[in-house]
Parts: sequence; structure tokens; C-alpha cells
Amino acid sequence: MKEHATRLALVKLLADGQFHSGEALGESLGISRSAISKHIKVLQLWGLDLFRIQGKGYCVSTPIELLDCDKILSQVKCPQLELIPIIDSTNQYLLDRFGLLPKGAVCLAEYQQAGRGRRGRQWLSPFGSNLYLSMYWRLDAGMAAAMGLSLIVGVAIAETLQSLGANEVRVKWPNDLYYKDKKLAGILVEMTGQAGDAAHLVIGMGLNIDMPDTEGSDIGQAWTNLSQACDKLPERNHLAAELIDSLQKTLITYEQVGLDGFVERWNRIDNFLNRPVKLLIGQRVIEGIARGIDKQGALLLETESGIEPYIGGEISLRGC
Repeated sequence: MKEHATRLALVKLLADGQFHSGEALGESLGISRSAISKHIKVLQLWGLDLFRIQGKGYCVSTPIELLDCDKILSQVKCPQLELIPIIDSTNQYLLDRFGLLPKGAVCLAEYQQAGRGRRGRQWLSPFGSNLYLSMYWRLDAGMAAAMGLSLIVGVAIAETLQSLGANEVRVKWPNDLYYKDKKLAGILVEMTGQAGDAAHLVIGMGLNIDMPDTEGSDIGQAWTNLSQACDKLPERNHLAAELIDSLQKTLITYEQVGLDGFVERWNRIDNFLNRPVKLLIGQRVIEGIARGIDKQGALLLETESGIEPYIGGEISLRGC
């Protein structure tokens, strides 16, 4: 983290969205203008939307509300909250420490160098424009009880975003959030444990808040930002606090009622409910009408053979 200290201090100076000359920035940080220029290039590689105008200096395209543990903890109780601005992966950080963590511990980051999504895919994680959050949870009922956990997490996040003004946010089976048929957020649940013992879970989410179009140019599917789904964006620290609170309450409820207690809530906000879809399972493609989920979290797909449950695979709108 020490090697990033100067760059993070530079971000704080630039976060107000005003122009700052290289000379003034250098004086504030005790380094040369040429060193400022080198650090600026690294910040741009992190995905920070920065530009420079001759005679005026450097500026971020929009002001940045940096994450702040004190602000978050003033709004929600959390047994352990760590903010690591620059990290490889918030999920991996907690997985590496699960034996030392209290239930409900959270890790946040401003930028992930090796963020990952489902099936080992890369999760694009530019600095300061999204939210990268992971929570550790111990499930005493064991690994079998974790079946469908990404579904209930999706419900929790979607309902929270709806309560904050993003009324049209929906869930996509099994682990995404959508807005107007575009991906808004992804969920990655990873676990470790032994048969007959408690399951140690790390629940990660990446939520697009205001990611620049240039940063998302390499994403291989239609995507969107929370800024498009809300008339007024919530503050990032308030958003983080609300999501942490919702995840804690939802996981406690899940321990008590299981997935059965979430089926109706899922089906109410299912982006693909009663729509023609195709399900991809490896090289196999199955077309049908999505009919929600069952009590085991399986996708219910109506085909010429009737309604059948499917556990694995990915869905998309038919024709997409």
C-alpha cells in the first residue's frame, strides 16, 4: 500500500472536480511536476477519467466521492470493515483470511487489479466509479445449505437499489442485476469448507455506478450504470452502508427460512419472467419461456415438453 500512498493522496486532491496545476499538486505532495505527470498516467491506467488543459492543469471529468469507513460505520453496524483502496480482489482478500474473520466482515475497494466474475471471468474494476464489496459469512448449516445463495443476494441488492430510487432494477438468474435488459451488477459467491462442517462463504458484488463509456468498451455484453437507473444517485458511502445492512439482514433471514422464503420475492423482480429465452449449458442450447425459479433455486423453463427445472447454465433473451 505504501507505493500507492502518493497516488491516493493525489486522487484526494483531484476528487473535487476542479482544475489543479501540476505545480500546485507537486507542492502539496512534495514532489516534482514531472513526478505528478507520471502518477497521472498511472491513475489513468486505473481507469480514472482524468484530462489536462494547457494553462489550467489536471481535472477529473466529474467529482469523486471517495469511500470512507467512518462515514459508512456511522450509518450501519458492521463487525469488521476494511477499505483497501487498491487491491487484487476483495473476494480473494477475505477468502485468504476466513479463519480470522468475524461473521459479517466486509472488504471494500476503490480499484481491483484482478477482479473476477463468474466462471473465472475478469470483472472490470476502474477506480472510484463503481462499488466493489465483499462480505464473509459463516453458514453453520453447511455447504449444501448454500445452494441458491447468489439468488437471495441478488434479491437483497435489487430491493435495496429500488428503495433508493432505481425502481426498474431487476434480477437475472442466477447471479446478475439488470436495468432495461443491460447488466448493472454481478454477484460472485465463493465458499470453502468440509462435508459435515460449516460453510465459509465470501459474497462479492460489483455494481456499476458511473463507469465511463471508455472503460466499458471491452465488456462483451450490454451494460449500464446506476446513474442511468436513478433520477438522483445516492452517495457512494450511503449506498455501501445500505447494501451492507441489507445483506446482513437477508442472510440472517436466509438462515431461518431458506431459499423457500425468497422464491416469491425473486419472481416479482425477475427480468426474464414469462419472456422467451435461450439457456446455454455448455454446447447445449435450450429455448423456452422463463417461468421463474423453484424452491431449490433452479430455473423453470417451459418448452414443448412442459416446465422443467435447470440448475446450471446461463440465459439470455431469445435472439440475443
